Amino acid sequence: MNTSAKPAPIRLILVDDHVVLRAGLANVLSFDHGVEVVAEGGDGETAVALWAKHQPDVMLLDLSMPGFDGIEALHRIRAKYPAARVLILTSSEAPEEVRHALAAGARGYITKTVHPPELMAAIRAVHAGGQVISPTVVASMAVEQDGGPISRRELETLGLIRQGFTNGEIGRLMGISENTAKAHVKALLHKLQAADRAEAVARGFERGLLKA
Repeated sequence: MNTSAKPAPIRLILVDDHVVLRAGLANVLSFDHGVEVVAEGGDGETAVALWAKHQPDVMLLDLSMPGFDGIEALHRIRAKYPAARVLILTSSEAPEEVRHALAAGARGYITKTVHPPELMAAIRAVHAGGQVISPTVVASMAVEQDGGPISRRELETLGLIRQGFTNGEIGRLMGISENTAKAHVKALLHKLQAADRAEAVARGFERGLLKA
């Protein structure tokens, strides 16, 4: 007679601002008796609060959300809970996003095109202490353009360029000098291999750094 105890389910928090998608994910995960969704949220601030309250085994976290994004949420969670195991689930395959997520302490990075069995395998791998990156993301990083990695501040600058702000306005909005803002713009043009600001924005969309 087998008297071995059944392993406890993986306690998971699900954070995504798309309510329908989140409900679908929770439904898919509920079919696997090895996972228990203990809480759900729709923004970065809630993600931090839910981790503090539940301290789950794994968090499934989107990047693009209202308020501060998934990267900032990840930074705040890991600052208080260094052993936190967070798996990024997002639509972005931009190499910069992958690097920033991993640098912030993400244990994995997979896209929303993932099939349910692959998602479950990723959750289990992260829970076991491993690291998981989607093959499509790895391929995207392999063919990245040669300009070099783009920093979070440069990404923020690109978003402001898209909105038509001048260097001086960018500096004021970001709390930096106009010269520093100008340096960010110059670095972006180089890294995106763009001749001007309009082309930089176009390249930003091409590489998935900007969303429509």
